[in-house]
Amino acid sequence: MISPKHDSPPFLRGMADGIPIALGYLSVSFGFGILAVRSGLSVAAAVTVSAVNLTSAGQAAGVAIMAAGGSYLEMALTQLIINLRYGLMGISLSQKLDDTFTTPRRLLVSYGITDEIFAVASAQPGRITARYMYGMILISTLGWSLGTFLGAAAGQLLPSSLSSAMGIVLYAMFLAIIIPPARKSRAVLAVVITAALCSLLFHYVLTMVSGGFAIILSAVLSAAVGALVFPVEEGAAS
Repeated sequence: MISPKHDSPPFLRGMADGIPIALGYLSVSFGFGILAVRSGLSVAAAVTVSAVNLTSAGQAAGVAIMAAGGSYLEMALTQLIINLRYGLMGISLSQKLDDTFTTPRRLLVSYGITDEIFAVASAQPGRITARYMYGMILISTLGWSLGTFLGAAAGQLLPSSLSSAMGIVLYAMFLAIIIPPARKSRAVLAVVITAALCSLLFHYVLTMVSGGFAIILSAVLSAAVGALVFPVEEGAAS
């Protein structure tokens, strides 16, 4: 027997599959909202950042650059490096799109491709439609934006000591992302350690380097070390 979920319109199925993502985003973006207002952004500005730039790591780095008075070039390069993986996800996901996906629809859906949305969409059997993606992206974006609003509002109302403590939520998410793969792969562990050491070097020694370029250089250097020390054998990724 076919479940009612599969009988529903693609847009509603997309929203149903996106509800767990939205709930996860709600808690994580709460930490980003607190971080944003602590960095000097207003509640409206924090929500706007979340609404137009659906990427947690990119948003955190962007807020840090804005707080430090970084240049547009720093911002552009940082976002390019941090979010480059979404382009690869989009290329991979394009193999599952049905024939109704016109170029404008592909451009619209590309806005909402995140790690979680990509994973859920890729796991769907058969081809996926634009309406399915619209539903999943809409509910996920609402969850992310709502969490940002609640966190930013709480950051303005709560005592500074409590809001500072709650701001650790975003960094806890990053740790939850890197620790499991680092425990399984020496290559990932080496890249993580190298990135951390580079970040400390720029923060305490090479202080003349701005925060934005420090992020860029740390990412590039750690990736280069990982590629040199742990090269992928030809054909191993297939």
